[in-house]
Amino acid sequence: MSGIREECGVFGIFAPETCDVASSVYYGLFALQHRGQESCGIVVNDDGVFNYHKDNGIVNDVFTPDRLASLGRGNMALGHVRYATTGNTGRKNAQPMVVNHVKGHMALAHNGNLINSYELRSELELQGSIFHSTSDTEVISYIVTKERLRSDSIEQAVNRAMDRLEGAYSLAIMSPSKLIAARDPHGFRPLCYGKRESDGCYIVASESCAIEAVGGRLIREVEPGEVLVFEKNNIFSIRDHCGTAKRNLCVFEYIYFARPDSVIEGASVHEARKKAGEYLWLDSPVDADVVIGVPDSGLDAALGFAYASGIPYGIGFIKNKYIGRTFIAPGQKTREDRVRIKLNAMSATVKGKRVVMVDDSIVRGTTSGPIVKMLRDAGAAEVHVRISSPPFLNPCYYGTDIDSRENLIACRHTVEEIRDIIGADSLAYMRFDRVRALTPQGEAHGLCIGCFSGEYCTRIPEIQAKSKFESKISENKEDE
Repeated sequence: MSGIREECGVFGIFAPETCDVASSVYYGLFALQHRGQESCGIVVNDDGVFNYHKDNGIVNDVFTPDRLASLGRGNMALGHVRYATTGNTGRKNAQPMVVNHVKGHMALAHNGNLINSYELRSELELQGSIFHSTSDTEVISYIVTKERLRSDSIEQAVNRAMDRLEGAYSLAIMSPSKLIAARDPHGFRPLCYGKRESDGCYIVASESCAIEAVGGRLIREVEPGEVLVFEKNNIFSIRDHCGTAKRNLCVFEYIYFARPDSVIEGASVHEARKKAGEYLWLDSPVDADVVIGVPDSGLDAALGFAYASGIPYGIGFIKNKYIGRTFIAPGQKTREDRVRIKLNAMSATVKGKRVVMVDDSIVRGTTSGPIVKMLRDAGAAEVHVRISSPPFLNPCYYGTDIDSRENLIACRHTVEEIRDIIGADSLAYMRFDRVRALTPQGEAHGLCIGCFSGEYCTRIPEIQAKSKFESKISENKEDE
């Protein structure tokens, strides 16, 4: 994997009685740690009193046993893990965001990226709003708060706010008495809910694996455009925005972002990745002795390639489980250093053999070369690279950190040139026409593939305005 990153994971729990909800959120965030490793936070609601802590770092470092215990007990809690695509990486941008306003408290956790964040922020500032962070999550909280002043309930405020928000947003929101889940009408980012039968707790999470991690069972996805409300002795939804836009779940949830044991929109992530590997063999076969995958998201596709081809599958790399995803490193030199300490090639598997190395994508092309070199240093006779996605040719505006074509290697080089740059004997990507066939829902529900096709389901935000906004916030960046 070479440079892509996704924004966040959200987790919320609603309990019928006061209990240790903080621990459930803690374990839920562990299951979502792959979605963000810059910062994390937990807010506990004890009868309308919000206790919270958030900081830079991964869940295990930020929430020591004493810190977790200090949050106390409650009947609701909200959690978040973050990787920034909009805004800086300081503590002020850590989530959930807690707001105190005239009608009470509100905590908000967000996964996604607004395409009209700059315009909304400028409008709010001209009206006197003062921002304390640089993320679009604070923009959402201001819009919801403004709508709350003229609404009878928090869920009505969220529903009205959706009229003004454009782009990707999967939200978990907590008021003194309610837990709310909301998803943008396109459904760019996943959001689901389930129940823990042992104590009757309802759980909202970015992925089903987090629900299962705390002993719950998946009930269903939050529908695109739906506002789902949990309150004492009642669950209901507002569906005013459902069906107002075509479904466009980000295809990279299946290719890379989600954990393979998750089920999204009714489709197994593991099975989707295996199918990608099968397609790679069908379209780009090669004579080889062993198939290996680049951990972690290349492993399932490698299994599919091996199954379809009959070539033996082998463990080609040992991953240091104490190192986070490579893209977490902010600088290129640091990123390359992390590749070396994150992976080690298995000489026993590859020495003297023709190797098929399956990975999920090549974005900037900066880590694929060192990984291929590892295999050659370990004695591989040939290295044939297969990528379980088409070439990245366009920026993403919905929460993936690919902001310009100039950073994409496939925009500057042909496939053969990229093969030469990374030092492989052959290179092939998954065919573009295979993407929507990865899942049964792909054709019926729609997948966002703008990063491959350049065709987007929303207007494209004004890059110049976005650039000015980011320059402005960079000048005022807080001390880390």
